[in-house]
Amino acid sequence: MAPRPWSSRARRALLTALVTTSVALPVSGAARPAAVPAPAPAALAPLGTVSASELDGRYAAGRREIRAARDMATRHGDFRRAAALRDMAGAGRHFLTFDGQDGGRSVEVLGDLSRARRIAVLVPGAGVDLDHYGRLRRGARALLGELGGGSAVVAWLGYRTPATLGPSSLTAGRADEAAPGLRAFVTELATAAPGTRVTLLCHSYGSVVCARAASGLDVADIVLYGSPGTGAGSAAALRTRATVRAGLGGNDWIAGVPHTTVPLPFGTVGFGTDPVSPEFGAEVFDAGGAGHGDYLRPGSVSLRSIAGIVAGTAGGGRG
Repeated sequence: MAPRPWSSRARRALLTALVTTSVALPVSGAARPAAVPAPAPAALAPLGTVSASELDGRYAAGRREIRAARDMATRHGDFRRAAALRDMAGAGRHFLTFDGQDGGRSVEVLGDLSRARRIAVLVPGAGVDLDHYGRLRRGARALLGELGGGSAVVAWLGYRTPATLGPSSLTAGRADEAAPGLRAFVTELATAAPGTRVTLLCHSYGSVVCARAASGLDVADIVLYGSPGTGAGSAAALRTRATVRAGLGGNDWIAGVPHTTVPLPFGTVGFGTDPVSPEFGAEVFDAGGAGHGDYLRPGSVSLRSIAGIVAGTAGGGRG
């Protein structure tokens, strides 16, 4: 799809969206998360199965990595990071992978992956890192609670997310970096847990990541919510057998972001067609009155809708 002309109206609309974002979202603390040192993680063999014994080994390895990063953060004098890592290494937390470098990467499992018949993989958007990880985990916990038994939720912080405020959140560069890792993880998960229903849940900028990774993935559904667009003109352009679904809450500020693409010297700004528009062609689900960070809020319409998709009871998709 060719980029739309860069008109003065679009220019004003994009500026308005940037101003709205800066007002609506909090600015992170002055200390850059990437400035906190951490050891390089040990190399891991691919997950062969989701047997309890193999998972226990992976979880133990993840705990060792987190404790090593905690100790280095303590020596560096970043006690906020050290406290967050102490919580992450606690009893009952299960990480398939962990890397504390450059703002942090982690893959946390909530629920019993060895017994799960359905697995949701959460892909976060801008502004999520080790210092702001709680928002991702809270959503994962709420979704697991809504799904009940036989389910697992994976919080996939597998990439260097863009800053909430800044040019990296307006271009696809970080998504292009992230897509191979997401594709590799989902493929590894499908191989280790054959026959399990896997759903990708893609929030905000995470929908751009999922779109870049979508082609050929063996997942039942790709769910885009709070999305600024995907960079694709239609669901068909994602080249996936999965059912593509989209939702937008009634109180989500991202509805005001212009759905256009603008070629500039440093790259293309914007992500094109609105995923909930008829021309995109996704299955649109009811997101109620969700705000941008509220889609997985306990008791919300959007959480119930998303849980129904993960469970395979929403209709209109692959079984």
